[in-house]
Amino acid sequence: MPWRKEYGAYENRCRSARNVITSRRGGGKRAPRAAPDGPKRAESVTPEHPRITALAEVLARHAWDEPPPDPTLPRAAVALVLRPGDDGPELLLIRRAEREGDPWSGHMALPGGREQPEDADPAATAARETHEEVGIDLQAHGRLLGPLEPVWPQSSRAPRILVRPFVFWAPGETATVPNHEVDEAVWVPVAELQEPGSVTEHLLEIEGVGPLRFPAFGTRGYVIWGLTHRILTTFLELYAAAEFRRER
Repeated sequence: MPWRKEYGAYENRCRSARNVITSRRGGGKRAPRAAPDGPKRAESVTPEHPRITALAEVLARHAWDEPPPDPTLPRAAVALVLRPGDDGPELLLIRRAEREGDPWSGHMALPGGREQPEDADPAATAARETHEEVGIDLQAHGRLLGPLEPVWPQSSRAPRILVRPFVFWAPGETATVPNHEVDEAVWVPVAELQEPGSVTEHLLEIEGVGPLRFPAFGTRGYVIWGLTHRILTTFLELYAAAEFRRER
């Protein structure tokens, strides 16, 4: 179907995080998080649900800054795929396959990849890569809610690349079929990422430099840091703003 383009503060919580994840490479895993006490009532969430409508409206109000044009800067796009779940909207995360030479090998990430000449726009890049990596056809069955702020690595040790994130809505029965680039695909309730207990740190040991601490989210035994953490931080702030807008 055609897309309809209807395009707090987590940093303070990150600074006060107490749990620390240590690894030498990749995203790593942490001890499994205890399940919330008691059952939660299922909520019927559709593209017309006030929560999703409010999120699309919040995304549409933002105009994001980008770095100056640079034809030598590689460009990529990723998809934040949401679907309805028993505990409210769920977000798709992937764990990248372990590959030698890949700076993000084994990291928790969002489906996506580099722009190609045949892509109509960056959103089309995110949709194509999502279809290739996890088998979800967003162009046929998804709805584009809007873009998030572009990000790029802040470390000189990381590859130069500009990443544009886009938020999509998918049907409730959406399932994943990971390809060789993806070791795992997991749906996580957005509400879990909003919990104070999800905020942690990732301690990365770099030879010749020493350990460096990075803000992170921990959920269901996984740790999410780096570019994906920055993208999710912005998303969660806007998601919370959409919830506030819906409840006013």
